[in-house]
Amino acid sequence: MPLNVTRKLIESHLESGEMTPGEEIAIRIDQTLTQDATGTLVMQELEALGLDRARTEVSVQYVDHNLLQTDEKNAEDHEYLRTAAQRFGLWFSKPGNGVSHPTHMQRFGIPGKTMVGSDSHTPAAGSLGMLAIGVGGLEVALAISGRPLHIRMPEVWGVKLEGELPQWCSAKDVILEMLRRHDVKGGVNRIIEYYGPGLAKLSAMDRHVIANMGAELGATTTVFPSDEVVREFLRAEDREDDWVELLADKDAEYDIDEEIDLSQIEPLIAKPSSPGNVVPVREVAGEEIAQAVVGSSANPGLRDFAIVAAMVAGRQTSPSVSLDVNPTSREILTDLTKMGATTDLVISGARIHQAGCMGCIGMGQAPATGRNSLRTMPRNFPGRSGTKEDSVWLCSPETAAASALTGVITDPRDWAHDNGVDYPNLDLPRQSAVNTAMLVPPLEEAEAKKVEPVKGPNVSSLPDLPPLPNEIEAPVLLKVGDNISTDEISPAGARALPYRSNIPKLAEFSFTQIDESYPERAREAEETGHIIVGGDNYGQGSSREHAAIAPRHLGLSVVIAKSFARIHWQNLANFGVLALEFENPDDYDDIEQDDTLRIKGIRDTLAETDTLQVDNVAKDTSFTVRHRLSPRQVKDVLAGGLIPRLAEGEQ
Repeated sequence: MPLNVTRKLIESHLESGEMTPGEEIAIRIDQTLTQDATGTLVMQELEALGLDRARTEVSVQYVDHNLLQTDEKNAEDHEYLRTAAQRFGLWFSKPGNGVSHPTHMQRFGIPGKTMVGSDSHTPAAGSLGMLAIGVGGLEVALAISGRPLHIRMPEVWGVKLEGELPQWCSAKDVILEMLRRHDVKGGVNRIIEYYGPGLAKLSAMDRHVIANMGAELGATTTVFPSDEVVREFLRAEDREDDWVELLADKDAEYDIDEEIDLSQIEPLIAKPSSPGNVVPVREVAGEEIAQAVVGSSANPGLRDFAIVAAMVAGRQTSPSVSLDVNPTSREILTDLTKMGATTDLVISGARIHQAGCMGCIGMGQAPATGRNSLRTMPRNFPGRSGTKEDSVWLCSPETAAASALTGVITDPRDWAHDNGVDYPNLDLPRQSAVNTAMLVPPLEEAEAKKVEPVKGPNVSSLPDLPPLPNEIEAPVLLKVGDNISTDEISPAGARALPYRSNIPKLAEFSFTQIDESYPERAREAEETGHIIVGGDNYGQGSSREHAAIAPRHLGLSVVIAKSFARIHWQNLANFGVLALEFENPDDYDDIEQDDTLRIKGIRDTLAETDTLQVDNVAKDTSFTVRHRLSPRQVKDVLAGGLIPRLAEGEQ
C-alpha cells in the first residue's frame, strides 16, 4: 500500500497499536525539546521518576521564554535548568541563544526522526520531515526516560499546494488562509501533511511558519516531506550529512483532501482575539496601530526579518508606532547584521530585543490598553500579550512593516503601489553563520552523576496528588464559554511566569483573566473540591501543564465541557483531573455557576463504561456525560495522576 510521509514516520516508530484513526498507538521518541516556561516542571518530574540519565538520542533544554531578569526568580530558574540538564544528560541552550523551535531546526532537527516537546509549537520541526508533537511536560519527561508516546491515531489531512505565492505575500498568509477556512478547531485529531508542486518555492523556514501555526488549527502536528529544499537548508547549517530523503509514495492517499492555489493567496490578518478570526488586510485597512512586533517562532526565518529591513530602509517608522524586532536566534541576528539589515532597522526607528520569545509570551513589549498591536506571532488570545485588555492582530512581516511605516493597518501591495516600491530582491547568504558557543553539551555520565541540581527558593516540589474519590459532590466554581485557552487558565506574562516552578504561588493566578475571585473561592471550597464547566475546545493553545496542575492544587477534580483541546485533555488526565464531555451539548445551557453537581460510583464504573450520570443537586435534574480515556488513562486518573500511579510500581 502506498504510504504518505506521515504514515511512514509513524510506521517506522510504531511500538504498539494499529494506524487506524481513533485507536491508541505508542510511538518511539528520538528527540525531546523543553523550554524554560515548562522545563522546570519537567526536571522536577524527572526527579520524581527517579531517572538516572536521558535515554533519547537528543534532548535539549532551551531558555527562551523568561529572559527578562527583573528580579532573582528567572535567574535562579535558569541555574536550576542548567544544572538539572547536566545531571540528566541533556543539551542546554543558554539564555539569549534563540527560540527553541528555529534553533532546534538549525542545530538538531533530522528528517525521519520523532520528537515531543513541552511547547505546543513543537510541530514546527515537521518542516524538516520530522514527526514532532507538542505535549505536556510529563509526557516529555516520560519520553526522556525512554518510554513511548501514547496518542490516538489521527486522521491524515493532505493539503496539496499548487502555484507560487505572489509578491507581497509569504508563508504566514498561507497558514492564515488555512485558519480562515477552518478556524481553531479544524485540525483537531488530524495531522496535516503538505505536498505538491507548490512546495518547490517554499524554503524550509517558510515551511516552519506553516507547521508552527498548525497548532492554532488544533492539529496534532504538521508534516512536510524531506526534499531538496530541506537538503539545501541543512547544507547551509553545515549538517548536510543529516539529510535523508523522505517523500510520499506515488499514489499515496489521505483521509482528508484539500488544495490551495498559492497564486490566489492575498495578504491576510487575524483580528483580535483569535488566530481563527481571519480577514483580508484590505478589509480592515486604515485602523490605527501603536505597535508592530516582528519575530517569534511563527516567523523565525532570516527572510522574515530581512524583508522588513528592506522595506523600512531609508525610511522612518510612523511617530505613533513602536516597531519591535525579536530576533529568533543569535545565528539569524548575526546573518542579519552581516547583511547590513540590522543597521537599516535601527536607523528606521526599530527597537532590537534579545533573541527569544519575549512579547509572544507577554514577557516585555506589552501594548497600551486598547491600542492595536500588529504581531507576526502565532497567537492573540485575550491577555496573552501581557496587557489584560489588549487588541492584538496577527499578520505577515510584509504587512507589519507596511503598517509600521504608515501608522495604520496597510496592505503591503497598496503601500508599494503608493510609494512606487518594487518587491525587494533579498540577497540572503547561502551559508549560515553557524555558532554553537551557547549550546552546552551533556556531561559524560560519570561526571553527570556528581551534579546536584541547584534549586533556588522559588523552585517548589510537585504537590501531592490524592486519588480520585468514588463520589464527588462539589460546586461549579466557573462556567466558561468556547475556546477557553490555557493562557486564560494559567496566564503567561511578567507577573505570573516567574512562578512557573512554584505551583502554590502560580495557582494564585489561575483563571484570574476570567474571574479574579476564582483562587479565593477555590480555597473556600477546599473541603469538597470543585468543578468547572466549559464549552467547545476547552484548553486550546499552549501545552503548559500548569493549566492542569495549578487548578488541581486548588481543588479542581472534574471538568465537564462540550469538547477539549488535545494537549490540555491529556494534561488533565496526567494530573488526575477527570475530563468529561456532555453527551447532549444542550445540557451545558442548564447549568449555572454555583450549582452543586454530584457524580456517584466513579471508581466503580469508570473503567467499565464510558458514560456516567451527573446529578444537578441545585435543580434536581440529571444529565449524561462521556469520557474518552483509554484503560491506561483511567488508571492514571484513579490513582490521582500518572506520577502517583508510577510511584505505585505500575507501568
